[in-house]
Amino acid sequence: MISNITLIGMPGSGKSTVGVVLARAGAMSFLDSDRLIERVEGKKLFEISDAVGLQGFREVENRVNASIDAENTVIATGGSVIYGPEAMAHLRDISHVVYLRLPYPAIEARLGDLHARGVSIAPGQTLLDLYNERCPLYEKYAHFAVDCEGLRPREIAAIILERTGRDAPGLFAPSDTAE
Repeated sequence: MISNITLIGMPGSGKSTVGVVLARAGAMSFLDSDRLIERVEGKKLFEISDAVGLQGFREVENRVNASIDAENTVIATGGSVIYGPEAMAHLRDISHVVYLRLPYPAIEARLGDLHARGVSIAPGQTLLDLYNERCPLYEKYAHFAVDCEGLRPREIAAIILERTGRDAPGLFAPSDTAE
């Protein structure tokens, strides 16, 4: 049985937030691959991108994600992970890949400064351009998608746990069910 769950989707789709809730609910570990890239490279994402350019950053991201060795872990990836074919093949082999899908207006409303967030975007490219470019790739690589608009992180986690056939021992704390 595949023991990992990988979350993919646009920046601002909730991968890290949902990932932490999902890991807790499923009694799993949590790994944020953007933080892993920063640890491996010793720099913040935007510093890496500034130093090696967009294509160089994607190569680093592909290499680091393709080397993840985890068990019973929720892996929250960076939004541009889908540009790395080796990384995506590896993540599909070791995990259920779940696309957290949101409509463009919701993504636009959630995002602030794209550069400070380390969003991998080409010069002159708009957020809408990026959204339209990436969404087909998220669909291509995901084992399944969850439409997240209007759902709370716990609700999204419950859907993912159900779809992957996992128990949810930590989804609701005793205080959540008390009247």
